[in-house]
Parts: sequence; structure tokens; C-alpha cells
Amino acid sequence: MTLKKTEGGWLVDIQPGGRGQKRIRKTLPTKAEALQFEAWAKTEVVQTGGWVKPKKNVTRLSELIELWQSHHGIQLRHTRTYGTLLRICDALGNPIAEQLRSEHFAEYRSARLAAGASRNTINREHAYLRAVFNELIRLGFWTADNPLARLRQFKIAERELSYLTSDEIRTLLLALATRTDRDALLITKLCLASAARWNEAESLRISQLHSGMIHFTQTKTDKNRSVPIDDTLAEEIRMFHKQNNRDTTGRIFKSAVGAFRMAVKESGIELLSGQLTHVLRHTFASHFMMNGGNILTLQKVLGHSSLQTTMIYAHLSPEHLQEAKMLNPLTRLTVG
Repeated sequence: MTLKKTEGGWLVDIQPGGRGQKRIRKTLPTKAEALQFEAWAKTEVVQTGGWVKPKKNVTRLSELIELWQSHHGIQLRHTRTYGTLLRICDALGNPIAEQLRSEHFAEYRSARLAAGASRNTINREHAYLRAVFNELIRLGFWTADNPLARLRQFKIAERELSYLTSDEIRTLLLALATRTDRDALLITKLCLASAARWNEAESLRISQLHSGMIHFTQTKTDKNRSVPIDDTLAEEIRMFHKQNNRDTTGRIFKSAVGAFRMAVKESGIELLSGQLTHVLRHTFASHFMMNGGNILTLQKVLGHSSLQTTMIYAHLSPEHLQEAKMLNPLTRLTVG
């Protein structure tokens, strides 16, 4: 059967590629248009060699992860991503990648949540696997859609950020000053003066201190940044390195996080869980804003790629939402 008159018009029902090939059914308003479409379809078969049913892609998820690792993951500084991806793949049952659906990962993350994994951890795993497909699409190794593209991550409530008051800073520095070695004291001062992460300050080399600035490299975001520091502190660090030249690579400090932890305990300072050394970075940012600092400058000092990340400190600005104090209806009623 090729053409048939129906209530809706003329039905074209053909297999232009022959028996066993793709069947086309299309309704057009007039017989002339139906005949034209039939002729076009047959011509297409001649020109393209007919319709060939595409072969199923039976590539397993593990194979895609290996492909991603060899072409992209191997370049990353954070090597644990690969291991995390293999663990996710195993938990998902190493499915045929083309059959992976968002609901499969949704079930996986529900199980992870029930097992005690945090929402932040699960969101990070989601991002890792989604990035595998995105990168392979970019490289041309994957032509189907990203199965996780439409799956939303968990919403995370903003965490309370603790910071040290001026009195707590003094107390902490005094506790650190009583120790026989000064590594922890100087690292703490450096973090408070430059918003450095503890590992950035602890691994600092003397070559990174020059021109009145600390030049941070190999940072968490892989972007270099430079922050000016007080001349007195810079000279104190230089003298310490000169007196304690322990490392041929120019590294200034030895590991001192244990000494910092003890000083915090001795000082009686209560910190939120998971914010031991990072409280110093929060303290810099919080005092910077409370003292009238500019949020864009703070973004550069902290090295945040997105201003949205820095905005968690905006509410500490003396001018933050001050219009609410004068422009609310009760105040306006009183003024009027």
C-alpha cells in the first residue's frame, strides 16, 4: 500500500528501502502533495543508500569513565575524583551507559543519604558523574544526551559561619606564642592577614614572598592570586625562615595544625564542627566586611571564581540593607 484516501487527507504508507527497512506513514492534505512526498522519500533512499537501523550502543559506564580518565581526568590535580567515579559506577551496577537514566542516580543518592552520606557529598558525586558526560560530549566521544543534565542537586541550607572576635584573636595568639616553636603562630598570623587557607600558608615558600605581597600558587581553584601583607609581618616571616632554614626547596614552615588545635583548645574557643583552621579565613572575610571593605575586593582576595560565593559575607557590612531601618512603614509613620 502506498496511497490511501482517509478522513484527514491522503495517507502515504511506504517502505522506500524495501522489505524489513524503515516504514513511513504520513498524512498530507492533497493527493498531489502525497505523491510528491512519496517521490521524495524514494529519492532519499537512492541518495543515502536507504535507512539502516542504528546499532545499539552497548558501552558500559565504566568504559566511559576510563575514556574520561585517559583524556581528561589524568590532567586534574585532584586525583580522588577517578576513584569516586569508579565507586559510583559499581554502586549503579555498571549499566550500559545509554540506558542510564536520571531516576537511576536518584535511587542511588537516596540510598547514600540513608546510609549517612551528607547532601554536600552526594551533590559532589552528582557533579562528578555529570561532568564525565559533559566532557565526553565536548570531546566528541559521546553523542547522546547527558542523562544527569535535568536532575537537580539537593538544596543545601546555608551553613552558619563562625569567626573569631578581636578578643578571641588576642587570646589565641597569646596561646600560640607560648609554644616553643613559632610555626603555628606565624601561619595563623599569615592566614588572618591574607585570608590564606591553612594548607596554602603552611606550604608557603620564601620565593612566594616578595614586593610586599604573598603570591599564592597551586590553590584550591588552580588560580594564582597575590595579596599584600604588612611589612612587619613580612619581615618576621623572612627572619623566621633565615633562622630555621629546614627545607632545601625554600619551604618556610613545618606541619603545625596539631599545635593550632591544641592552642584553640587551651584558649577555650568554641568552634563549629569542621571549621578548625578554616575559621581564620572566615575571620578575615568577616572583619573585612564589618570594617567597611568592598565585596568585590574581598572576592579577589579570597580567590572566589563567583561573586555569589563571596556574598555569604555581605550581610556583615555596616551598610548592608540599612535602607530597611529608615524606609520601613513603621519608621515612615513615626517620621511623618
